[in-house]
Amino acid sequence: MGEVSTVGIDLAKSVFQVHGSGPSGAVVFRKKLRRDQVLAFFSTLPRCVVAMEACASAHYWAREIAVAGHDTRLIPPAYVKPFVKRQKNDMADAEAICEAAQRPTMRFVQGKSAQAQAAAVVFRTRDLLVRQRTQLINALRGHLTEFGYVVRQGAGHVGQLVAIVRDPTSDVPAEARPVLAVIADSLQALQAQIARLDRAIAQRAKDDAVAKRLMTVPGIGPVVATALVALAPAASTFRRGRDFAAWLGLVPRQHSSGGKERLGRTTKMGERSLRRLLILGASSATKVAARAPDKAGAWLAGMLSRKPRMLITVALANKMARIVWALMARGGSYRAPATA
Repeated sequence: MGEVSTVGIDLAKSVFQVHGSGPSGAVVFRKKLRRDQVLAFFSTLPRCVVAMEACASAHYWAREIAVAGHDTRLIPPAYVKPFVKRQKNDMADAEAICEAAQRPTMRFVQGKSAQAQAAAVVFRTRDLLVRQRTQLINALRGHLTEFGYVVRQGAGHVGQLVAIVRDPTSDVPAEARPVLAVIADSLQALQAQIARLDRAIAQRAKDDAVAKRLMTVPGIGPVVATALVALAPAASTFRRGRDFAAWLGLVPRQHSSGGKERLGRTTKMGERSLRRLLILGASSATKVAARAPDKAGAWLAGMLSRKPRMLITVALANKMARIVWALMARGGSYRAPATA
């Protein structure tokens, strides 16, 4: 086997495909490996660059292969796709990963430690429980609508639906009542679990100095602040705040050509959880500013007077992202700009 400089590995559950190339780009080997053969194989290779797509289990394999002395790199799958030749299969994917890793302008994903991934579990779990709660609320609301019971939208009014199910004097049919009680019980159990996770997140925010500084930004609370600390890459990964906002997908998508700039909707790329949380925080700040324009900043008040609120919300989320990057990169706390 010749000298190997770059190896591309197509990750899977059981069977992995590896593609090795030399300094000139020539193919050195193509192999299929079972899961229990991967680490033993890379322990026999001389030190080289090992690239893989940033997908499920990629951070784990990057850590394990790095222990063998290799330089591991994660590539976004969207950046690998252009290098796939004609048919898509495991062999072609591994070759494309190897080719992409050799590009001098390729952008790589920062690897995460096991501790960093563990810190993110609480946010993933909370998102899952909130989605399940929404499904139960919609189901309970839809069933009770068929029996003539309608309440206002929002999770804050769900208690009225549960009270209707619990009330023996309500007109809910006897056959439906025990079934709806199952939904109501599940809903209350989910709310208790979400509240427990919220308390854990709030405690993290109190104990983390960076999260405390981020909470000085209007629209950023304990959940958003701790999520930024846990899910966002190091501030040194980005050259400026605009790059961080672009990574979050809070910038317009470009379709420019022939010297004409054409901007579309937001790209919605990057970490969707952080983007959603920042937009929710910006939405809250926008609502407060709309109710009390005299207390809002000059920029926000001026935007509210001439632009649609949803557009302002996304623009404010972009601004918040740039402020967050500045605080994480340079330290300090947020200070509102002085009004003229």
